[in-house]
Amino acid sequence: MKSTEFIGKFKSRYLWGNLLAMAVTVALLMFGVKVGIDVYTHHGESIGVPDVRHKSFADAEHILSSLGLQVVVSDTGYVKTLPPDCILEQSPGPGEHVKSGHIIYVTVNASHTPTIALPDVVDNSSLREAMAKLTAMGFKLGQPEYIPGEKDWVYGILVNGRHVVAGDRISIDDTLIIQVGNGQMSESDSVDFVDPVSPDVDDEGDVDEFEEVTSPPPSEKHSQPTE
Repeated sequence: MKSTEFIGKFKSRYLWGNLLAMAVTVALLMFGVKVGIDVYTHHGESIGVPDVRHKSFADAEHILSSLGLQVVVSDTGYVKTLPPDCILEQSPGPGEHVKSGHIIYVTVNASHTPTIALPDVVDNSSLREAMAKLTAMGFKLGQPEYIPGEKDWVYGILVNGRHVVAGDRISIDDTLIIQVGNGQMSESDSVDFVDPVSPDVDDEGDVDEFEEVTSPPPSEKHSQPTE
């Protein structure tokens, strides 16, 4: 092929038309992909998260769903002054901006008072150790009740006047009374005395065969004949 023919084809409208069509096609594809991604990811869309705290879960779900948001319960808590099933906390928080379809995680108020299993502190720890452990677990403690016994040793725990043991589940609203020793012996405490061992019996249980010899009565002495 001669150079003049090659240059002539390069200048052909058909070639440039094809190149232009290809460029337009690529541009349209890129634009379509960008629009599709924006639609899929809700680009530029922003929804302010409303404050649903202290509302019932049903009301909160209705408010959030009307804005295109989802709600999921992530945890439960307990506030005595609030009604059951109301929202205690939410994440993301009020005022934050999210996209449509975003999940709002909420903590709801429990319908019953939470309970905690009592640990093994009775007859197993001092007053200081028991108070530290029970307080850390969330129990409410009242003034200790001192009873006769070893000083500062835990002998029992009372809840509403009854004794409880390790493993019993106790409401966090109940007050625990620790029964602790005051260092004094109870009058009911008795001391066992051991009778001394008889001197006539040795350690092996053998009886001493020693016999006491006595002199004859005086009447027998006078009745003996003299030489």
